[in-house]
Amino acid sequence: MPLYSLISFGGDQKFELPAGRTLLVGRAVECDVPVFDPTVSRHHAELTADESGEGVRVRDLGSSNGTAINGVRVTEGWLAPNDAVAFGKIAYYLRAVEVTAEHRIPMPTPTAGPKGGSIVRQLPVQADTPLRVDAIAADGLLRLGSGGPERQAEKLAHLLALSDRLSGELDLDRLLGTVADTTFQVLKVDRVAILLHDPASGELIPAASRSRLGGAEGLRVPQSIARKAIEDRVALQTDNAAADERFAGTSVVQQSVRGAMCAPLLAGGDQVLGLLYVDNLATPGTFTEEDLQFLVAFGGIAAGGIRAARSAERAQHEAATRANFERYFAPSVAAEIAGRTGAAELGGTRKPLTILFSDIRGFTALAESMAPDAIADLLSAYLTEMVDVIFEHGGTLDKFIGDAIMAQWGAPIAHPDDVERALQAAEGMQRAVDGINRRWAAAGRPTIEIGIGINYGEVFAGNIGSHRRLEYTVIGDAVNVASRLCSAAAPGEILLADAFYRQLGTQKPAVERAEDIEIRGRAGTVAVYRLRRRTA
Repeated sequence: MPLYSLISFGGDQKFELPAGRTLLVGRAVECDVPVFDPTVSRHHAELTADESGEGVRVRDLGSSNGTAINGVRVTEGWLAPNDAVAFGKIAYYLRAVEVTAEHRIPMPTPTAGPKGGSIVRQLPVQADTPLRVDAIAADGLLRLGSGGPERQAEKLAHLLALSDRLSGELDLDRLLGTVADTTFQVLKVDRVAILLHDPASGELIPAASRSRLGGAEGLRVPQSIARKAIEDRVALQTDNAAADERFAGTSVVQQSVRGAMCAPLLAGGDQVLGLLYVDNLATPGTFTEEDLQFLVAFGGIAAGGIRAARSAERAQHEAATRANFERYFAPSVAAEIAGRTGAAELGGTRKPLTILFSDIRGFTALAESMAPDAIADLLSAYLTEMVDVIFEHGGTLDKFIGDAIMAQWGAPIAHPDDVERALQAAEGMQRAVDGINRRWAAAGRPTIEIGIGINYGEVFAGNIGSHRRLEYTVIGDAVNVASRLCSAAAPGEILLADAFYRQLGTQKPAVERAEDIEIRGRAGTVAVYRLRRRTA
């Protein structure tokens, strides 16, 4: 019948757990397993070794700082050989031994003490470091069945297989999962984790993890180990992390880390992409130089895959952003905006802009006399030509409102002659309507007339909506005035607000005063000018 021993990771405590007997763990002196630490409750937990050899049942007794199995906090659970259990911040692992006639049931007996914790190996890592897999150590943790030259070939085959699996994978989450799964399959380790560097915060963010012991979602890479690997750009191997003063962080002890390896994931120019980390919770001194070389090689291939996936992600995002902006801007302008950082984010700014409204006069009566498909064809042809004129003059299409069009000049890209561009666009739209009417009259279709209003003033301009659907628009009193001018314009007229007219500089067009207009909710009236129609 097996007898279980509970051994501290420092190696200085050992408790034998007789089958069928329940032992009390806690800080009190009467406990069967005394653990004198302030994070351990007086009566913290109970341990019962199963008589059939299934393992050891663990039951937390309502302790303040909890009991965790393999890093996952539990109220009740089972320990198998080599599993780790932590009472508060004090961790142990379970070992199974055979019962002999000589075995007795002693209480705590100190052993020889810990092996000196140390970094056994360090390998400098650079983005262009050639892959090395020349070291051979048959007692390492690589899952390889052969030795000598065949062993080298088998390692290269594993690396080639990983490269092939990653070459066509552009989804970052799936790619990271593949790297974690493959590392876990090729190396005999307890846990694998991949962390990605967040440029905004400078932190390493968990991105993928796997655990032979379960509870991978709670896996935390010890920050003391990760920081050294990232800051020094080195791959590390340690055989007793809990006893190494350089890794004195509490996460090393809490997670029962013994042997660990990690390799930084680097892009061109030694830019840090993240970290590939593996560890064992129970057996110290098991990793070899061959294992570390192989992890570095794996990390190099993974970094290349991450770079490719992120590039594809950026390209897809830019294409989607550009497609969205092409609804409002000329294609060349949309491409320039999409390439800017934060182009598709919520928010905006206040700035002076030129706003233009136009709509078809008598469109409601016209639509009532036409079939729905004829109305759709008429509107599509008309709006297409109007938008082409707006884009030709560097304007931004804000929105369609039925048969009405709202456009603006000055955002997100401003030009010194935006007011002149807007005026030229208005005249170009009237000329385009003349051309449409000639073609439609010749085809026996109804003709149309439009009215246009233009204003200038300070507005809010930016992306409004949600992350699922953004619209670039402008809001403010100047918009309301432009809309009111459009409503007041007669068929074929272009009305200019005084604020816009004054922006036209010394080369003002020929105009005549029109009747001032009132704006609902606004004190006073707006001075208005009627643009005299100029020949092309």
